[in-house]
Amino acid sequence: QVQLQESGPGLVKPSQTLSLTCTVSGGSITTNAYYWSWIRQSPGKGLEWMGAIRWSGGTYYSPSLKSRTSISRDTSKNQFTLQLSSVTPEDTAVYYCARGASLYTFGSWGQGTQVTVSS
Repeated sequence: QVQLQESGPGLVKPSQTLSLTCTVSGGSITTNAYYWSWIRQSPGKGLEWMGAIRWSGGTYYSPSLKSRTSISRDTSKNQFTLQLSSVTPEDTAVYYCARGASLYTFGSWGQGTQVTVSS
């Protein structure tokens, strides 16, 4: 059974770049046809899909975040990463990584990691 675990700093200062890593076990991020997504939930708001990287390395981004978001992977470590630049307090959220059999579907989730943007 695949397991996902987010890691990264819990506190980021405004204007800096937020960087998170999702470490995957029990399955390879290069396995055909899976999509690996980043999703966040801000206080009092619903889930927001941020972007994804697919098994072949192609990337997809939410139009509202595309200018600030980059998703990459390290296949040797079976990890994929999220970078969100120029953060503001509005980027404070619980960030999740997830796997899906298609874009915008999420069958397996990490436990989530809280990131607070504050000076």
